Order: sequence, then C-alpha cells, then structure tokens
Amino acid sequence: MRLSILLFALYQLVWISSKTNRAFKKFISKAKVRFLIKTEDGKYARLFVFDQGRVSTATGPDHAFDAALVWKDPKIAFSVMLKKNQVAVFNAAAEGKLKIEGMSVFALWFDKATSHIL
Repeated sequence: MRLSILLFALYQLVWISSKTNRAFKKFISKAKVRFLIKTEDGKYARLFVFDQGRVSTATGPDHAFDAALVWKDPKIAFSVMLKKNQVAVFNAAAEGKLKIEGMSVFALWFDKATSHIL
C-alpha cells in the first residue's frame, strides 16, 4: 500500500512539474518515453508516459514500456526509492533486489528527468 501511494505521489510531482517547472518542461518536451515501475509479482505497478511534453499514467503491470524498474518486493522498492540515492539503487541492483527491463538508456533518462523535480 505504501508503494502505491509513493508511486502516485511521484506521478503527481511529475505532472505538476510538467506544468510549472521550466527546466523539466524543456527536458521532456521532445521525449516519447513509457517508463514502468513495478514489483516482481506485478501487484504494484505504475506506468509513466511522457509524450512530447504531456505526462500521463496508468496502473497495472501489463503495459508496453521502453524501460522498467522491477523491484523484488514493495518494501525494498519503497525504502530505496525514498532514499533518492544512486548508491542505494546500485546496491539494490547488485544484490538482485532490482532489475531493469527494456532499454536502460530510458531508465537513465527517467532518472535525469526526475532529478529536475526532486
């Protein structure tokens, strides 16, 4: 449940920033990216869609994506994502608690995009 709230809050920040944050708006203006954050079991999932400056979302794990962060479980996802720390993300991946599916360049893009707002 906490992970669902965190993912929804992240979407709200992304959406508000797409309307109010000049640097963020410029960064996403030419992008067409579908980025999914989900748990391995698919119980928690949110798709972030960036379409040339427009931002939307969908819940559920069964969406086409360019890149996805797949967390081993919601507790790990919640704690690591709240830290907003690249070392914590790296450690989670090294320990097998996080996998990246799809093209990793889009995962890097999403990280850079969110750095404009967080």
